[in-house]
Amino acid sequence: MISIRRYGNEPYTVAVIHGGPGAPGGMRKVAEEISKKFGVIEPMQSASSISGQVAELKDLLKNNAYFPVTLIGHSWGAWLSYIFAVKYPELVKKLILIGSGSFEEKYVSSMKHKRINRLTEEENSKVGALFMQLNDPNNKNKKEALCEFGELMSKADSYAPIVIENEALDFQPEVFHSCMKEVNSLRSSGELLNMGKDLKCSVVAIHGEYDSHSYEGVEEPLSKALKYFKFVLLRDCGHTPWNETYARDEFYKVIFKELEL
Repeated sequence: MISIRRYGNEPYTVAVIHGGPGAPGGMRKVAEEISKKFGVIEPMQSASSISGQVAELKDLLKNNAYFPVTLIGHSWGAWLSYIFAVKYPELVKKLILIGSGSFEEKYVSSMKHKRINRLTEEENSKVGALFMQLNDPNNKNKKEALCEFGELMSKADSYAPIVIENEALDFQPEVFHSCMKEVNSLRSSGELLNMGKDLKCSVVAIHGEYDSHSYEGVEEPLSKALKYFKFVLLRDCGHTPWNETYARDEFYKVIFKELEL
């Protein structure tokens, strides 16, 4: 698998950080759109720990980006970008967090409740079976399970998708399992939110109102923890704004406005 894709012309001042974890390649369409005005790189993450992904991202940026860089992270990539900016504040100009997971444990039950209500009984049973497969150390078909799990989550998290397709170049179940276990521990302990006190750059969070990941779980904690924070709520929009019929244009207006500031 390739480690990075480049879009537009140098200098590469923007980096888009994919979600998952363990699903590299999902930010291609965002990178292509942004590259109409800015040079963009799309790093692919493969390390199976947060520290490993931070180090991996640093190396990819060091060899390709123009510092300080603007990081645009989606879902898991929003958390990773946030953690990276805390560790290397001198390398990051601005953070744009899209569809981030909640920063406090108390909002997780809301996400689970929304997803259950938006899927059929059969689909919910399938989600449970797939989750067991992903956590089974003896299962040899985890890639297929992660792919199918992601498709069901995408259905639950989308409002009016333009297309339903997965752009991931690969599925890395072990990366997904180990990184999610680690970040969930950071969140439940309060450390994930607490580390934000060391952020030096401005942070913009863009979130779809229909996203199963509770927007309150991003807006409320970060507005209290961060010194420079802005929150943008997109109506009629799910977890992936660039793939939403009624929110796509507004999403890119916000992105370009923030990149031009």
